[in-house]
Amino acid sequence: MELRQLEYFVAVAEERNFTRAAERVHISQSGVSAQIRQLERELGAELFDRTARTVTLTAAGRAALDHARATLAAAGAVGQAVGEVTGLIRGTLVVGMVIGCTVTPLFDALAAFHRAHPGVEISLLEDNSDRLVEAVRLGTVDVALVGTAAAPEGLEALTIISERLVVVVPDGHPLASRRRVVLRDVAAHPIVCMPPGTGLRTVFDGACAARDLRPRIAVQAGAADAVVDLAARGLGVAVLSESMAAGRGERVVVRTIDDVRTPALLALVWRGGRSPAVRELLAQCRRAFGVPGGPA
Repeated sequence: MELRQLEYFVAVAEERNFTRAAERVHISQSGVSAQIRQLERELGAELFDRTARTVTLTAAGRAALDHARATLAAAGAVGQAVGEVTGLIRGTLVVGMVIGCTVTPLFDALAAFHRAHPGVEISLLEDNSDRLVEAVRLGTVDVALVGTAAAPEGLEALTIISERLVVVVPDGHPLASRRRVVLRDVAAHPIVCMPPGTGLRTVFDGACAARDLRPRIAVQAGAADAVVDLAARGLGVAVLSESMAAGRGERVVVRTIDDVRTPALLALVWRGGRSPAVRELLAQCRRAFGVPGGPA
């Protein structure tokens, strides 16, 4: 039994799909399948039920999964322990970032980390915030930059940005002439906004639900530039955070949604018991984002 076999087994169990698991571990699907078959022969039991469209664990697979995860964690801890003593950080670091991320301090932090620790292989994963948070919980992502309405339960978090919601409308729109805009005014118009699973959308939906408002979502887009562009062309009223709407030129008008006080947060999230690599990346992020405080 080899560690790589256990790694492939855990990947298939978590992805519930051999193709996605192969992409995750960066080898061919046939290679993953062959190693899983060899592991099953050594254990004398099938670990997966392959008869359905979605791969599921057998009773033997369920019994083995926690032990496989613990074995991989223990093996990783050996390298981490040596690294702590020698001051050498190596291995892999999986960093998640919310779709459409253009937050350059994160890229500055990653570049500084790479210069300081070239022995660490960095993988970047782009996804929506909800899926990234779940990946951090599962341990498939080490640290992620996500949009959120509050610090995710059970995870450590470092808030990078905390901002109010704003509305972006074309010059000449009825809301553009108002000095004070409230959520009920916004909800009376078609909305252009981020999709579900993003922190900004969570804040907006929660504020509407609290006031028993049911806005019509006309268009959803994953990038702030697209949201503003669509609103500027009259497809609806854009809802974004302050920094997303900043510097958009003369063709649009930005107004704070006065009665929505819950901020949209941009935060780094990670699990407790972080590795030396995660700890060092968080320190680099603090410096890049100018976040005060001691070591992350």
